[in-house]
Amino acid sequence: MRVVDLFAGCGGLSLGFQNAGFDVVAAFENWNMAADCYAQNFRHPMYQCDLADTSTAIENIRPLLPEAIIGGPPCQDFSHAGKRVEASKAGLTGVFAEIVTVLRPKYFVMENVDRAQKSAAYGVARRLFSAAGYGLTEVVLDASFFGVPQRRKRFFCIGAIGQRDGFLEESISRLKAPKAMTVRDYLGNTLDTEFYYRHPRNYSRRAIFSIDEPAPTIRGVNRPIPAGYPGHPNDACAVNEHTRPLTTSERASLQTFPANFRWIGSKTDKEQMIGNAVPVKLAEAVASALALYVEYDKQKYTGKLTLAVQEAPVWSLLNA
Repeated sequence: MRVVDLFAGCGGLSLGFQNAGFDVVAAFENWNMAADCYAQNFRHPMYQCDLADTSTAIENIRPLLPEAIIGGPPCQDFSHAGKRVEASKAGLTGVFAEIVTVLRPKYFVMENVDRAQKSAAYGVARRLFSAAGYGLTEVVLDASFFGVPQRRKRFFCIGAIGQRDGFLEESISRLKAPKAMTVRDYLGNTLDTEFYYRHPRNYSRRAIFSIDEPAPTIRGVNRPIPAGYPGHPNDACAVNEHTRPLTTSERASLQTFPANFRWIGSKTDKEQMIGNAVPVKLAEAVASALALYVEYDKQKYTGKLTLAVQEAPVWSLLNA
């Protein structure tokens, strides 16, 4: 299936879909550094442009004949770490919806922070999707139950033309692991520390974590331990000579990027790209659920259902 990635960043969502067998044919991103990083890691074209110019964007995307459009519109105005005031960037959710509903690919996947689901901007987008004939699966997923050693909650809206709302919920839920993945589960004993520092938004929050728990959300900042850090009752240990922040490459690993992924730009740029990215394994889980559904839909149309599809999670859902 031909896929186009909008607001692609450095490529976490693209890589997850690619790993699940989708044919990502192009990506679009406005931030030059992220676009350049993406281009270093994928063979298909990356177009640096402002998607808010929807007429031009649609003209550029239409010839690519996407069967699915995926993307994560910038979420700063929805983020727990942001000001939580909807503004221009929140409007890019509407831009994504406009592009999708004009081009009408058979499927779409939109990702954002969990609180975006309750935003006015998403409410507008949702009405556009429904009016265009898309059945919607709307889920908030904790990445630590989908192959990512990180308690990162993200909202996904997955649409399919002509399907009922909730069409993919059971398939996704069956891919959920029985327990959260810890840092040690994913990285083993490759770190030289049992405890690490993650700079809190304010000192009312803990900052020291153990590798025997999922990491907190990887954000776009990575700071050293300040000399005056007061400690917190919920810290995994007191600060000592072995406690340190994670490196940029370690943070990329917790976002489940492969070790051979090429990062470019300054340290600040790299940290921002890593923090903004969709975790690769979370994207891959969502893509895998959709891939099973697509294969089922195709085989059902031809009347030839393979045993693999009959045993897949979507089978019981679609025949309920």
